[in-house]
Amino acid sequence: MNFSSQLRRSLLSNPFRLLPISFAAMIGIGTSLLLLPQATDSGRKTTFLDALFTATSAVCVTGLTVVDTATHWTGLGKGIILFLVQIGGLGIVTVVSIGILLVADRIGLSHMRILAADLRTDSYSSVSKLVRNIVLITLAFEAIFAVLLTARFFFAHDYGFRTAAVHGVFHSISAWNNAGFALYTDSFIGFANDWFLSLAMCVAIIFGGIGFPVLRTFAIHKFKWRMWPMHSKLMISATAVLLVLGTMMFLAFEWSNPRTLGALPETARLHSAFFHSVQTRTAGFNSVDTASLNEESLLVSTILMFIGGGSASTAGGIKVTTFALLAFVIWAEIRGDRDVNMFGRRISEDSQRQALTVALVGVGVLAAATLALMTLGGTGLTAAAFEAVSALSTVGLSTGVTGTEGSATQIVLVFLMFIGRLGPVVLVAAIVLRTRPNMFRFPSERPLIG
Repeated sequence: MNFSSQLRRSLLSNPFRLLPISFAAMIGIGTSLLLLPQATDSGRKTTFLDALFTATSAVCVTGLTVVDTATHWTGLGKGIILFLVQIGGLGIVTVVSIGILLVADRIGLSHMRILAADLRTDSYSSVSKLVRNIVLITLAFEAIFAVLLTARFFFAHDYGFRTAAVHGVFHSISAWNNAGFALYTDSFIGFANDWFLSLAMCVAIIFGGIGFPVLRTFAIHKFKWRMWPMHSKLMISATAVLLVLGTMMFLAFEWSNPRTLGALPETARLHSAFFHSVQTRTAGFNSVDTASLNEESLLVSTILMFIGGGSASTAGGIKVTTFALLAFVIWAEIRGDRDVNMFGRRISEDSQRQALTVALVGVGVLAAATLALMTLGGTGLTAAAFEAVSALSTVGLSTGVTGTEGSATQIVLVFLMFIGRLGPVVLVAAIVLRTRPNMFRFPSERPLIG
């Protein structure tokens, strides 16, 4: 067997190996396209690092920027960014879902069911069907939200139809893919009082971030809760709790802040707080000045960003199910339960170890990145940690550090975005695929804990 055949067989046996290669290639192509003179507005210059940073942010559906998207790029440049966002969002969901199917025999039926819903097979015909469903669902939802946003821009904000359509399509794709790119210098601060626009964007972000397996559950079982797989139950329950808690905390901490919610009419504060809570799910738009948030709100935002969204979705972070599973592990340990149970099902020890590994590796990378940003950019702890989490969890919210610091910090953020987009997926795949039965076990002993 020649080298090319071995390489092809290796990639087909584990599609997760394609992720770093394909995403790096797409970032390289995007960087080259954004360096074209036609992509930059007259009188402005795009450096290689600016193009690389923007391309990475778009492919990794993050939304962090070092140049103003609204004024720096021409229509061609914005189109390139939107194309990269679409490819990046579709790519991660599709490749992950295909990977789960093709290595299902190594991962186990339960995991395959979680990430491939009711297909329950690793045949290539099902892979083809899965890809088609992902693409169709993505395009259908993006089209629906594009129509809603276009209508709102046209009727409520007096945009011309062409302008309204461009803004509707751009922000629909950006929201569904949890990307956070906006065609406005101040993101959505200018629309803070528009409840319809805020809620439409939030719904697009939530549905885009809960993951394809949950969307398939909705399509197949509708609202028959008892028939839902455990992953969908856990994802929906934990998402609802996090959204409500986030909204309540932002209302409590920012209600009287004259630089954020306090500057808005009382009728707009509730949906603005909800909007910010949703954005921390890794979307990255903002309707208030993030840099003006109180320290308490910045801490809450950092925690929610680190948790992120759903598995096999466009969202980043350690994932909601990882966080929720660890919470159940802690609760079972406090209660003295032998097993960790959720929704009438026992969670395997393998899943518990995988969740713990993802969380601890994330904390380790975050600590190193925060220290690097503080050292290289002279940034304070709060701002550095916020920016590091935003990049690592592919959120896109910023306190202003990204656009003002030097090239060294921007390179750190580029690596964080790339690691954050691919790291959890590749890490879990590597753990699962290397799992093998032990031929022997050592005698057990308990070290002192606490």
